[in-house]
Amino acid sequence: MPKIGYARVSTLEQNADLQIAALRAEGCDIIFTDTASGSQKCRPELTGCLNILQHGDVLVVWKIDRLARSTLHLCELIMNLKRRGVGFRSITQSIDTNTPGGMLTFQIFGAVAEFERELIRERTKSVMAAAVVRGSTLGRPRSKKKNISRATMYRRQREQRIANELDTKAGVAGRLREGVSEPIAEA
Repeated sequence: MPKIGYARVSTLEQNADLQIAALRAEGCDIIFTDTASGSQKCRPELTGCLNILQHGDVLVVWKIDRLARSTLHLCELIMNLKRRGVGFRSITQSIDTNTPGGMLTFQIFGAVAEFERELIRERTKSVMAAAVVRGSTLGRPRSKKKNISRATMYRRQREQRIANELDTKAGVAGRLREGVSEPIAEA
């Protein structure tokens, strides 16, 4: 089985030498390396790595947190690899999805991720319900000017501009009637 490695460090000050050495020792001929936060789902080298993986390949990482920071993202990646017939191996955690124990580990991760997602959904609903009980309004914030809607605020601003223009025109018309000419503005 061809092994393809993926390494990641978060900052330019860090280096991936330890990870790369471990990946080479595992038999990875091709190694992709990113310098990016693990919370970013879109990373150029990870995308390139995922694109070249084929049925029968094994994606190898030093630790699973090098691949993904969230359980949900990790499970999505691993399930996508499984659908494509690609295995996964984490060197330091001795996780290998080509074994029954390795797949069990990822099924547990998937269950935990789903549980976490449901807890977040419940907490969000509870917080929103409590806010409504306290009298808070939900949705986009309104203008701070007398708590009016943006549409009302824009309508009032437009009306004020029109009124100012009318006042200016009325003043000019009045002066013209009185025989006072307006100075010509130079361009």
